[in-house]
Amino acid sequence: MIKRRTLVKSLLAAAILSVTVPVGYVPAARAAEATAVFAGGCFWCMEAPFDKIPGVISTTSGYAGGRVANPTYRQVSAGGTGHLEVVKVVYDPNRVSYEKLLDTFWHNVDPFDGGGQFCDRGSQYLSAIFASGDQKRAAQASKEALEQKFGRSIATQVRGAATFYPAEDYHQNYYRTNAVKYRFYRSRCGRDARLKAVWG
Repeated sequence: MIKRRTLVKSLLAAAILSVTVPVGYVPAARAAEATAVFAGGCFWCMEAPFDKIPGVISTTSGYAGGRVANPTYRQVSAGGTGHLEVVKVVYDPNRVSYEKLLDTFWHNVDPFDGGGQFCDRGSQYLSAIFASGDQKRAAQASKEALEQKFGRSIATQVRGAATFYPAEDYHQNYYRTNAVKYRFYRSRCGRDARLKAVWG
């Protein structure tokens, strides 16, 4: 019996050692990740358009561009911190381009409104793109292309990258977790009607 067990163990060990890794084998890598930050008025309304895009990994509502660390919604909505409501988009650049995200952003804002967005007024609701390097150059180029297309100035700002602070939990995925209230707010704010007027 002892000899038989020893033989079985020896055979198993030999089988394990005989397993070889094919030449050129590379373990599957994690999806590449990049980040984009957009301000389009109420952040509740900016998550859904990006969540629908294949290649987008996550969206997070938050604040950027201000002078106070870890701002609260109450502080930002009062307009005293300098922050804008934004959405941070984490995406796989191998599956979706930054230019695609820019196109989605533009078609979900009123680019001519320099005082807020839709029914939300004040600097905290301005439309803006926060970016640096190639992203910032692409954002600026897309803005200039729209100015040529429409034949008028675009109010949306292209800003440098800024610290992002996530908003409170109850703001995240609001369009899903509070669908009825979200639809009522969006309709009453006139967002879709204005977007149709601008973009067709």
